[in-house]
Parts: sequence; structure tokens; C-alpha cells
Amino acid sequence: MRVLITGGNGFVGRNLKVRLAEIAGFELVEVPHSAGADELRLAAATAEWVFHLAGVNRPQADSEFTSGNVHFTQALCAALSAAGNRAPIVFASSSQAVLDNPYGRSKRAAEDVLLDHARVAGTPVYLYRLNNVFGKWCRPFYNSVVATFCYQIARDQPISIRDPAARLSLIHVDDVVEAFIRLLRTPGAPSGYVDAGPVYETTLGGLAELLREFAASRKSLMTQRVGVGFTRALYSTYISYLPSEAFAYSVPIYADPRGTFVEMLKTPDTGQFSYFTTGPGITRGEHYHHSKVEKFLVVRGTARFDFRHVDTGERHSVTIPGGEGRVIESIPGWAHGVTNVGEDELIIMLWANEVFDRARPDTVAVKVMA
Repeated sequence: MRVLITGGNGFVGRNLKVRLAEIAGFELVEVPHSAGADELRLAAATAEWVFHLAGVNRPQADSEFTSGNVHFTQALCAALSAAGNRAPIVFASSSQAVLDNPYGRSKRAAEDVLLDHARVAGTPVYLYRLNNVFGKWCRPFYNSVVATFCYQIARDQPISIRDPAARLSLIHVDDVVEAFIRLLRTPGAPSGYVDAGPVYETTLGGLAELLREFAASRKSLMTQRVGVGFTRALYSTYISYLPSEAFAYSVPIYADPRGTFVEMLKTPDTGQFSYFTTGPGITRGEHYHHSKVEKFLVVRGTARFDFRHVDTGERHSVTIPGGEGRVIESIPGWAHGVTNVGEDELIIMLWANEVFDRARPDTVAVKVMA
């Protein structure tokens, strides 16, 4: 499928191009905002889909809104009509199209041009009134407070907030792109105004607070709930603004004669992740828990896990070589120890279902094989 994209070097356009390049069967044709009539005519003649993403939102003069948003849209529709091309058109409009300001009026006028083209040519047109799109590759200090805050906080720079309670409605660029892809895969979808995906509601103060928590997590090791929804999308966005020299960071290493212990990540309500090393013949652990649970994964070496029921005295042992992908759990009420029974250094990944609390450690030292 031959896909024409205007504004391919813009924020949404770059993300769309990368996503389409991942999918077999698409040939991308880019038309810059500066394209002349001949270039536009040649591109429009064979396009099977059109993503009209080009536009002006930060001009030197208000007249550029009309030339950049309205006149360019008129030229695009004229080129398609001259070629007799009824290719569907996806238009990146703006939520400001309902507002009476120069930018909003120009976007609404561009929508009207496309709706007229759809009516005359019988062409499907899909209008997305996008609302503060954020995500990777959005330009900071331009028209996105998310991009600006991410850039500044990732570099430990101060940010400016006039009204922390100011409301924000945000949509993630990945959701926008996936909405576009769904259209490509849904022939005959009814044209008109279309929603791109979930809109996240927050405040300027809430946005700044969450971004600061992301930045602080490298020292505290405490991550936020970054697996779903807005927090996931914002965390992904924040990380994308880190300078390359900040891609890596260090965590504390606790060493003693038994080996090393390293905490990697802590969570608010699902425990923490660590790893430890142990030399040959050395035993670690030798304690029990009332409620805490741990999962161990032997990465390298060979470990013997010894257990003893602290009430009945029942015993159990299991030896696990590294690389087998076997997980063994500590069991509440069973004392347990881990001994390196191999000849090489033992490396074990560890997950505990709660973050270690020195005031209430739920860790009682006791000899396992006593």
C-alpha cells in the first residue's frame, strides 16, 4: 500500500513513519510542507492512503495559520481531485478547532475543506481532534509542557509552574499512531470525527510531581506503578528525554566476606528486586520469615537450598544449577539457607514480596541445620 504522509518530520509523523516501517506491505511517500504543486501532484496521483499531519501552530504571524493549515490542505485536496484519487484521508486536527482563536479557526477551516472534498469526491475522511499529544521525540520548549518538563527534570533543571492546579488533558503518541494503524486495517470504516485513544486528565502540579518521582527513583530505587495507563506512558516519555550520558546509573553494592548484595528496584506494593553473590562453600540466609516470601533464581553456579520447619523440625533440601530457569521460594515458617556447593561464584536473583523495613524486618536469624 502506498501511503502519503504530510508533515512526516513532525512529532506525530516521525512516530507514525517508524511504526509503519515495522509492518510489511507499506510504501511511504513523504510530502513536506514546502512542497510545490508539481511535487504534490505526483505524490497524490498514486497514493492509496493519506495521512495529513502537516500544519502550523507556532507562526511568526497569524496569517501563516491560514497559509499553512488551510491553503496547504486545499492544495492537497486539489491534487487528489485532479488525479481522480479517492484515497482515504486522515487529518491531524486539534482540540482547539472549537475555539475562537487564529489557530483554532484555521484548523476548523481545514476540517471544512476536507469535509467538502469528501462530499464531492466520495472520499472517506477521518478527522482527529488531538488533545496535547505527548511522547518520545516531541520538541521541548515548543508547544508541549510535557516535553519541556521531561527535558528539564531529566537534566536536573528548574521548571516553572504558574498554576499547579491548571488542568491538562493529554493523549499519548503511541495511542494516536495505533489508532491510525487500526484505520488502515479497517477497510470501509465510516468517515467523520474519530477518537484516537484514551485521554488522560491531570494537573500541572500532578505532572511535575510524577516526573520528579521518576527522577528520584534512581536514588531511592522506588519505582512508581509504571506498567499501565498514564503513568506507563509518562514514564516512557520521561526516559526518552534522558541525555545519553545518563542512560546508565549506579546502585549501592553491599559487600562482606560472604559476597555482595545489590538492591536493584523497589515498588510501592509488590516488593523489591535484588541479586547476591556467594563464594564456594559459603552459606547465606539462615533465617525465617513469618509472612515475607522470596523467590530465588540461580543465574550462575550451583546452589543448595536447605529448609527446616521452625515448629516441627521437618527438613528439606534441593540443589539447583544455574541456567535451568527454576525458581525456588522461601516458605513462611521454614528457616532457609543457601549454600554455594559449586566451584564458581554463585549469582542469584532475588524477589521479595515486600520492601525491606528495618523497623519491622520480619527476618529472624536461626541456624537451618542446627
